[in-house]
Amino acid sequence: MTEPDVARIAVLRANAVGDFIFTLPALDALRAAYPDAEITLLGAPWHARFLTGRPGPVDDVVVVPPLPGIRTADAGEQAPSLPEFQEAVRARRYDVAVQLHGGGRNSNPFVLGLGARLAIGLRAPDAPALDRWVRYDYYQPEVFRYLEVVGLIGASPVGWRPRLELTEQDLMESKAVAGVPAGPRVALHPGASDTRRRWPARRFSEVGDALAEAGAEVIVTGTPPEREVVEEVVGQMRRPARALVGGLSLGGLAALYAGCAAVVSNDTGPLHLAEAVDTPTVGIYWIGNLINCAPPERTRHLPMISWTIHCPECGLDCTRDLYPARDGATPCEHRVSFVADVPSVEVRDAALELLGRAAVQS
Repeated sequence: MTEPDVARIAVLRANAVGDFIFTLPALDALRAAYPDAEITLLGAPWHARFLTGRPGPVDDVVVVPPLPGIRTADAGEQAPSLPEFQEAVRARRYDVAVQLHGGGRNSNPFVLGLGARLAIGLRAPDAPALDRWVRYDYYQPEVFRYLEVVGLIGASPVGWRPRLELTEQDLMESKAVAGVPAGPRVALHPGASDTRRRWPARRFSEVGDALAEAGAEVIVTGTPPEREVVEEVVGQMRRPARALVGGLSLGGLAALYAGCAAVVSNDTGPLHLAEAVDTPTVGIYWIGNLINCAPPERTRHLPMISWTIHCPECGLDCTRDLYPARDGATPCEHRVSFVADVPSVEVRDAALELLGRAAVQS
């Protein structure tokens, strides 16, 4: 059952793009269960830029201050001080505070301090309890994790696929920067902030060549810190491809992906952005990340799985550090690729399959 007299709901999720995408079904469930409530995302500066004025379940964004375990402002951006934040948030008199920001060691005290009538969320063994909570186990599909949390206040799922609505500005920006494709367009995204999730650049080049030979326009996307790997992929290709680095806002990038027959990417935010605008994808996943992040359907999404569990550099079993009672539970600090064992032929064939499907449907 839903809670009575809920006029304002605060949701803490102040991290990166993919992390936010995974919360969309839970936010949709909150909106459906509490249609008249004001839903505020306690987020990062990029959330404010991206969500302000955008249709969706979030009414507004309040940027959180720099705190341990909670994302702070990016370089050159400003976040409020903790006293300023606390004063502004408590003045809103939230009825429910929802913690969707991990196990809660740092985030649960933060949420409890918001002064809401009811605090709900996730709880790991080392975190303080909220009024109502769901056990936090690292290996669980993220989308369903957050649906469980909002279910604590009677917000039943209205769907499990993340859905992001594009605006006219998004579409105009994509058209202005990338143009209108003359034929099928495919995007490759070879970057990822965590280098363990990066598939080798030369293999992206091989896949790009195969797609270009099949008649696709190939665009290689990346953020400014990923410029080097984008240029490496384009430079190693035998066929023409276009590099697009930092030339689009997040909304413009989403619109670009929405116009693609497929997106081929490492497990990173842009991959999940493409999924949220219903674009077919080939995602390259480490097995542990596949459990948490990969879409479960195979009609439009074809995840490629790396089964590497031992560090290629030191040989440690990197599945053990989450389980201190097990032998060999020693953290590994290396950041070499854990997905390099995925062969290019598997990714190539999956991408060509999606390209072929798009041709049939057009």
